[in-house]
Amino acid sequence: MDETLKYPAGKVHYPPGYEPNAIASCIQEIESLPGDVKNTVLRLSEEQLNTKTMPGVWSVRQVIHHTVDSHINAFTRFKLALTEESPVIKPYDEGKWAQLPDSLNAPVELSVALLEALHKRWVFLLRAMNAEDFSRAFHHPDSGKNIPLWQAVSMYAWHGRHHLAHVKLLLEKKGW
Repeated sequence: MDETLKYPAGKVHYPPGYEPNAIASCIQEIESLPGDVKNTVLRLSEEQLNTKTMPGVWSVRQVIHHTVDSHINAFTRFKLALTEESPVIKPYDEGKWAQLPDSLNAPVELSVALLEALHKRWVFLLRAMNAEDFSRAFHHPDSGKNIPLWQAVSMYAWHGRHHLAHVKLLLEKKGW
């Protein structure tokens, strides 16, 4: 698959360590994502929402529901890392989650509302964190690595941008 189709927002890039300006930028991205998603998808028809963003992958609806599923897990991972010593997080099969009835059929308005509330709460937490908090980590058993929260915030800011870019690319290609 063409890299520009697979990664329309580019690949994730992490700062080499805790950098307050990079963290602030990531927090701003996380804060603005729900409004960007809302402005992009709430005007779409059911047919458009059920259109695959690329051949053989998820529909727009599934992408929006997946983004919320992922960010709910992210918020939980941050809270675990802030309250436990390098907790081992529970991975989940995002592909199987995307095939559940809510991901396939639920109105995107539900996930947009959830994303708005979740991100307000998450941003509140992120802005209250200090350098020591961002150095805390969770352990991802699939990679076998401890992921510091300064790296995780970069990844999740990218994640939202990445999936919204998939949707916007489809809309642009279709002239919607």
